[in-house]
Amino acid sequence: MPLQKDHIYYDIQKIDAHIHQNVNRSAILDEAAKERWRLVSINTNYAGFNSTDKQREVAIECGKRSPGNLHFMASFGVDGWGEPGWAEKALEQIKIGWKKGAVAVKIWKNVGMELRDKDGNFVMADHTDFDPIYEYLKNNKIPLATHLGEPKNCWLPLDEMTVTSDKEYFTKNPEYHMYLKKDFPSYEDQLQARDRVLEKHTELKFIGLHLASLEWSVEEVAKWLDKHPNAGVDLAERVCHLQHQAVYNHKKVKEFVEAYQDRIIYGTDQIDDGTLDANEIQETIRGKWHNEFRFFSDKDTQTAWNVEKQFKGLGLSKKILRKLFHDNAIYYYPRLKK
Repeated sequence: MPLQKDHIYYDIQKIDAHIHQNVNRSAILDEAAKERWRLVSINTNYAGFNSTDKQREVAIECGKRSPGNLHFMASFGVDGWGEPGWAEKALEQIKIGWKKGAVAVKIWKNVGMELRDKDGNFVMADHTDFDPIYEYLKNNKIPLATHLGEPKNCWLPLDEMTVTSDKEYFTKNPEYHMYLKKDFPSYEDQLQARDRVLEKHTELKFIGLHLASLEWSVEEVAKWLDKHPNAGVDLAERVCHLQHQAVYNHKKVKEFVEAYQDRIIYGTDQIDDGTLDANEIQETIRGKWHNEFRFFSDKDTQTAWNVEKQFKGLGLSKKILRKLFHDNAIYYYPRLKK
């Protein structure tokens, strides 16, 4: 439901720290200006997107239309991984992105779920060939944002998945549905490799995107944050998992967000690839912004298209809302500070 103009939503300057601006148009930017949002477009080494270099340049061009309101996060490719000079090439991509204004660098789930060495073994995030990258980021105080692993639903049959959006995603993208791929690294393998990176490179400012792939349990996210004090998490495409848990234990979800209010960053994961026309993409992202903000701000009984049962909103204070929807993004990505 649309929020009324006197709602607290309109009193707060907000940052959506996780979108994918993959076409050179201003539709989402125009809507963000009306709704008081700033944006971060995340470059991703995904075969279905343009190259990370092209994504970077699109984000930069779009950002010129509204200076300071669209930033980007750099990434690096894995083509030629394991060959001489690969690390230098990846570092050069990172350096160019940082020089052009990136707020962080992202590593994607193709590491651990697609990339293999010359012997056919999966390459995990803790492989020593990535160490020069992690060390460079640490030494230059560049935040590392990670989408490693997937929701735990990824390792379940479709009819056992907890939220409708996961059922739809893995139906459309069976190549990432690990329940179908018994010879691939397990859910635990993915997260353990990620955590070994954190344990080895303790000074990295580290953001576990998508609730650090621990979205199924706020208790597990809390344990992970306690273990890794330099780490934060973002909510991109995982608010529905909090809503699902709120169906059964509203108090636990609210207490988690209140306890970790300084370490949670809001994002939608909205993609603009030109598939939807301008009005459609604006309506889509506005709906996400309104409905998800309302979950955190209001106390009433609510519904979401991808959660099967009703749940109560968290009714958080304005102070906490400012952190989730603005301040924490600036803390973890300091270049967002105006």
